[in-house]
Amino acid sequence: MRIDLHTHVLPPSWPDMARRSGYGGWVRLARDPAHPACGRMVIDGRAFREVGEETWNPARRLDDCDRFGVTMQVLSTVPVMFAYWAKPEHALDLARMLNDHVAGVVRESPARFAGLGTLPLQSPDLAARELERCVRQLGLRGAQIGSHVNGKNLDDPALFPVFETAQALDAAIFVHPWDMLAKERMERYWLPWLVGMPCETALAICSVVFGGVLERLPRLRLGFAHGGGAFPALFGRVQRGFEARPDLCAVANPHPPRRYLDRLFMDSLVHHPAALRLLLDLVGAERVALGSDYPFPLGEARPGEMIDAMPDLSVAQRERMLCGTAREFLNLAAAVPAREEPGRATSGQP
Repeated sequence: MRIDLHTHVLPPSWPDMARRSGYGGWVRLARDPAHPACGRMVIDGRAFREVGEETWNPARRLDDCDRFGVTMQVLSTVPVMFAYWAKPEHALDLARMLNDHVAGVVRESPARFAGLGTLPLQSPDLAARELERCVRQLGLRGAQIGSHVNGKNLDDPALFPVFETAQALDAAIFVHPWDMLAKERMERYWLPWLVGMPCETALAICSVVFGGVLERLPRLRLGFAHGGGAFPALFGRVQRGFEARPDLCAVANPHPPRRYLDRLFMDSLVHHPAALRLLLDLVGAERVALGSDYPFPLGEARPGEMIDAMPDLSVAQRERMLCGTAREFLNLAAAVPAREEPGRATSGQP
C-alpha cells in the first residue's frame, strides 16, 4: 500500500479571474485544442509553466498510479494558485472553486484520492471559515498552505486563529514553500526551486517552533513538503542557537526545538538516501510520509523508488513511510479501501 501525500492538481478550466475581479495577476490554464494533452499556465499573457493532462485529468492520474503501484494520491492545488496577494473576497472565490473541484475528484474515486483544500490566508477569518467548509461540507482532510503570507511568517498572531480552527476540526495542515525569499538574488540556474524552497521550508518550521504555535496547540498536525527542506541539516545549529542565546531565541517559547521533533510531519522527497537517513535519524519513520510532487519534474518520477532501493530500511520503516504516516497525518480510517478497477474516473469535474 502506498499513499502519496504530496501531489498537485488543477481543474481542467476555471473562470477568467481577471475579468471576474477587475484586475490582473491571476493564473489561467491555456489549452491548445490541437494538442488536448498539453497546456500552459499563464499570468497576464506570459506563460511560465508547461503542464500535461495528468495535472487535470483524473483518469490519466489513476493510470499512472496503477503503473507505479500508488494506492492513493493526496490532491492539493499548485502553490502559485494560493493568490495571497489578491483581494480577500477574490482569493476566497478562487479557493472555493479549487476546493469544490478537489472534492469532486475525491468523490468520484474515494478509494484512490484524498484532498487538501486551499485557503485565502490574507484574511484569516475567511480562511478559517473556508477550512471549516472544506472539512465539514466537502470532506477534505485539511488544507495546504504556503510557507508565508505576504511576508508574514507562520508565527504571525494574525494567522493563529486558522491553526486554532485546524486543531478544533482535527484537520491536517500541509505547508508548501512558495514565493521564495531572496528570489531577486536567484534569477539564474533555477535557484529559487533548488535553494529558495528548502530555505523557505526551514524558515516556516522554525517560525512555528520558536513562535510557540506547536506549544499552544498540542493537537495541531503540521506537515512540511520536501522533507522539511533545509531544516534537518540545520537542526543542530537551531538547537545550539537556542541553548547559546536564549535571550534571542526563547523570546516567544521557552522550550527547546528538540521538544517538537515528534510533532513535525514531513514528506520523503529529499532526492538522496543520505538525506532520508538524516531525516529518519531526526524525526523517525513515524513522521515521514511518501511524497512525490507529482506531476512536476523536480519530484520523484516513480513514487517510493528511493525508499524501495535503500537496503538498510526495516520492513516496519518502509511500511510506515509508504502508508502509515500519511494515514495518521490525514486521520484516515484504519484501512484504506481496496483499489478500484481501471475505468474509475473520467473528467474530474465536481
